[in-house]
Amino acid sequence: MATVHLRIGDLVWGKLGRYPPWPGKIVSPPKDLKKPRGKKCHFVKFFGTEDHAWIKVEQLKPYHAHKEEMIKINKGKRFQQAVDAVEDFLKKSKGKEQNSEGKGDAKGKKTPKKPLKILDEDDEDLSALRDPSEKDLTDSDPEPSTIERLGAAPGFKWESSPVKDDPHFHHFLLSQSEKDTASTSIQAADSTAINGSITPTDKRIGFLGLGLMGSGIVSNLLKMGHVVTVWNRTAEKCDLFIQEGARLGRTPAEVASMCDITFSCVSDPKAARDLVLGPSGVLQGIRPGKCYVEMSTVDPETITELSQVITSRGGRFLEAPVAGSQQLSNDGMLVILAAGDRTVYEDCSSCFQAMGKTSFFLGEAGNAARMMLILNMVQGSFMATIAEGLTLAQATGQSQQTFLDILCQGQMASTFVDQKCQNILQGNFKPDYYLKHIQKDLRLAISMGDMANHPTPMAAAANEVYKRAKALDQSDNDISAVYRAYIH
Repeated sequence: MATVHLRIGDLVWGKLGRYPPWPGKIVSPPKDLKKPRGKKCHFVKFFGTEDHAWIKVEQLKPYHAHKEEMIKINKGKRFQQAVDAVEDFLKKSKGKEQNSEGKGDAKGKKTPKKPLKILDEDDEDLSALRDPSEKDLTDSDPEPSTIERLGAAPGFKWESSPVKDDPHFHHFLLSQSEKDTASTSIQAADSTAINGSITPTDKRIGFLGLGLMGSGIVSNLLKMGHVVTVWNRTAEKCDLFIQEGARLGRTPAEVASMCDITFSCVSDPKAARDLVLGPSGVLQGIRPGKCYVEMSTVDPETITELSQVITSRGGRFLEAPVAGSQQLSNDGMLVILAAGDRTVYEDCSSCFQAMGKTSFFLGEAGNAARMMLILNMVQGSFMATIAEGLTLAQATGQSQQTFLDILCQGQMASTFVDQKCQNILQGNFKPDYYLKHIQKDLRLAISMGDMANHPTPMAAAANEVYKRAKALDQSDNDISAVYRAYIH
């Protein structure tokens, strides 16, 4: 295929991470905004959202040449509004666009400046590019912190190699070295997810719990074309998903009775039990053959209890807690740990592909809970240690930023470390994973260690620090707010 040369002023389809191919225009970047090094890319303004981003040339296609195929596969309301904005632009320009390509605005006139919105993985405004009717996926970058796995037209190949980070785009796209490091993990992902051919199950899906994790999961289920009925204790949280095409269930029992597979993602063992065993609970809606999937991070004993009561009614049970954060949930890049009924795991295949980058089946019910608690125990202890290092640096007269810079050049470098430390230095503790939840997981992991007569001294020490942070009213902040336990 001949190389298509694009210039400033050209209308294009641009692919940003996992979001749908979106119409935009190549524009000149602000003078103080550096171009990412090492890769050829263009600065694109997206229609309908007024967002901007550096996009690799391999991820840009001429607007007119691919308009028909894009419109065929993208039927969402936001997408159509963006296309309408392009057509309105073409009508108003009356040929001026073609005459000014590569030369800036005619006669040197400048367009009045608006605040420039540059797409970044932490921006909630990225949801403007997300539409629940988009069902197709294409190649994905392996790094969980980036915005990935995006729908594209059949036969319309998009390259997925990332652009190197620029100081103006903190963690916007992966550097090549990060891609190489992470490439092994993506090999474990379902091949259909990588190749962009998710076919949503024809089973009716129910989802209970629309918190930090559940909201992103449901959004991706809808985006990939699943029929989803939702319920949340605070009913108002359902409204957005109803607008995106979900159905509303009045009670957990009603959702379970209406759906073939019902997922649950709530805060702790008590909430998980109440959802099943409480008034109008799931158990009342379970019939032979109905599937229940517990995605909450709870203890193995709770899983065993729920499995027994569900199967006693002829239902089928699977536990499937997820490793990740709110951002990874939004990006459809969770890691799913499943255990229990293998046939339910297989029936959930398209759902797991929509919500995660990979899934593991770990055998009998309870094993996934054990593995998840171990993972979160390690993460929680690590976060507490990083916070301790930052505060010790400050206490001894060392620069915290320099400590972070050195840390991120060594063997401990990771996106997790960089993001959490930057949040701490900026005083930004907006929850990506609640501090109260990681403390709950540490407590459950310690209890699991007690039952196995296995020492967990590091987790026990970290747990005390998180308890101190909770006493300082940090429960509903991000886990990085454990830092405040060391400075008060």
